[in-house]
Amino acid sequence: MPLDLVCPAGSLVSLKAAVDNGADAVYMGFRDNTNARAFPGLNFDEAQAAEGLRYARDRGRKVLLALNTYPQSDTWTRWTGAVDRAAKLGMDAIILADPGLMRYAVKHHPQLRLHLSVQGSATSYEAVNFYREHFGVQRAVLPRVLSLPQVENVVMHTDVEIELFGFGGLCVMVEGRCLLSSYCTGESPNSAGVCSPAKAVQWKDTPTGLESRLNGVLLDRYGKDEKAGYPTLCKGRFEVGGETYYAIEEPTSLNTLDLLPEMLKMGIAAIKIEGRQRSPAYVAQVTKVWRAAIDAVKKDAVDFKPTPAWQAELNKLSEGQSHTLGAYHRPWK
Repeated sequence: MPLDLVCPAGSLVSLKAAVDNGADAVYMGFRDNTNARAFPGLNFDEAQAAEGLRYARDRGRKVLLALNTYPQSDTWTRWTGAVDRAAKLGMDAIILADPGLMRYAVKHHPQLRLHLSVQGSATSYEAVNFYREHFGVQRAVLPRVLSLPQVENVVMHTDVEIELFGFGGLCVMVEGRCLLSSYCTGESPNSAGVCSPAKAVQWKDTPTGLESRLNGVLLDRYGKDEKAGYPTLCKGRFEVGGETYYAIEEPTSLNTLDLLPEMLKMGIAAIKIEGRQRSPAYVAQVTKVWRAAIDAVKKDAVDFKPTPAWQAELNKLSEGQSHTLGAYHRPWK
């Protein structure tokens, strides 16, 4: 039956939290810029990856490895080496965005299962089928820019499994094509492996409030009792026309609990939870709620309704303590 629950593992502790609370699979990255969450203190060396695999496998769960950034010509061997390590460890799948890296994986490790990353920006069934035809991709993670009818159209015209984001931070840019962070820092998130690299982030207490800057550019100023978020250019507050507000995107989280019956009916293979950069406590709480919800909708999709307790728990973990159905739900269409 579809709707596997795929949860983030930014550390070994988070991996165990996801597995212990009901994830069907976890996704992780190596400790370098071959993955798109290359923050200091996150991710896995080879020994930790092996331990995580053992822990998950002993409990009947799967481990997916994100190699979802784009190699450059002078660093190509770092990415191919990561594919080699994934094969050596026996990962259940690798999540790729770069076609050249897919070709390498197919040629050198044909036994590896390939998933198309959201960073690949495949928004049509033609694009998804292209990756299936040329590289044998078995699952595709769709960008968070499609309505549910558009998602259903993709599902109807491909044999590739479709994975959708169900909960977590939203990206205002089409995944895989973000230029905002590189505009400020000179480093592309798609190759450096991180949006707002830590070395470019600055915090400073001022008489008017706590300021966050990215490479010297003021992104936000927080009041005394205001919760400060990790500074990204797309979610900063800027003065426009004499008014200061979230000019590009207001902090909020995707939450698709209400859409689970439709996702089940259309045959979505897996629901993905965003948040490898978040804490083990976040992973445990979100996984627990989504495990209960997916089990409930599989048992009775007709009468399924998210409980107030689930929504209250997820609201506490949402950016800005608010949530949205995102592009999936467009009532005007």
